[in-house]
Amino acid sequence: MRGLVKRLRRDEQGAAIVEFALVLTPLLLFLIGGLDLGYQAYLRSVIQGALNDVARTGSLEGPTFNCTGDTVEEQIGCAIQTRSDVIARGATYQITMRNFYDFSGIGRSEKLVTDYNSNGQYDLGDCFVDLNANGAYDTSAGRTGVGGADDVVFYEVRLSMPRLFPIHKFIDTTPDYHIYATAAVRNQPYAAQKVPSTVCV
Repeated sequence: MRGLVKRLRRDEQGAAIVEFALVLTPLLLFLIGGLDLGYQAYLRSVIQGALNDVARTGSLEGPTFNCTGDTVEEQIGCAIQTRSDVIARGATYQITMRNFYDFSGIGRSEKLVTDYNSNGQYDLGDCFVDLNANGAYDTSAGRTGVGGADDVVFYEVRLSMPRLFPIHKFIDTTPDYHIYATAAVRNQPYAAQKVPSTVCV
């Protein structure tokens, strides 16, 4: 019996399988995680490239897209989705387009012309440049849509789609990819840009 025990202690056959089993799980997580990150980066670059290309075409006076839609905005949305769907199968999109008088207006409020109490904020009776021509002071100076000649259009694309690999079951991450892309393009000067008026209300 003692001899058998000694022989078993010295026997190293099958040790590699046990060692490989210990290494296999982190190795697979590393490989799958790397593939997942690589696909996510590729997906982001494709979405951004499609958006940049479509936004440049949309800046023309009479843009043409190989897409259906009653408005230019619908055709732009269709074109972005069509180009992205090549690798983003089963994705959902949220595409917004807002136009501004110039680049400095993106993400900002309408500009105060007269600040009677010098508090840096709009108060009743102050005068402001009505950039979106609605007669009221707005904290966002943009208008919905692609606007007109010489307007700056700010595009936002939010994409959501299931991950290729179920990596979220092993590490702390979401089960879906969430891609965000933006572009700001000035429309071609094919006509005179409408100059915003100053309003005091």
